[in-house]
Amino acid sequence: MDNLPYTSIRIKNFNIDDHILTGIEIELPNAPNLVLLRGEKGFIMCGYLNIDVCEKLGLIAAMVSGVKTVEDLLDAQIRASTTKAKELGIVPGKKVKEIIDLI
Repeated sequence: MDNLPYTSIRIKNFNIDDHILTGIEIELPNAPNLVLLRGEKGFIMCGYLNIDVCEKLGLIAAMVSGVKTVEDLLDAQIRASTTKAKELGIVPGKKVKEIIDLI
C-alpha cells in the first residue's frame, strides 16, 4: 500500500439560494478528476459514475461530462438523468445551476 500515488480529495460546501450543497473533487492518477455535487434530495455526478445503477436504485441523480471541478459542474448541462430526477424537472439539456432547488 505504500506505493500508491498521492491522491487529493477536496470537499467544498456551497450555499446557493438557501440550498446547502457539498461538492467533492477527487484527483485520480493519470486521469481527470472525479466530481460529484450532493444536494438535499439527490446528486449530480461526472461521467465516471454509472447513471444506470442510479436508475436501478431509484435515486434522484443526473450526470454531466467534461468537468474538472465542482464549479465546472455547476455550469455544465445535464447529459442524462434518472426517472425520479426527470419527474422533478431535472432533464437533459438544463444547466445544473438551474436545477439546484430540485436536488
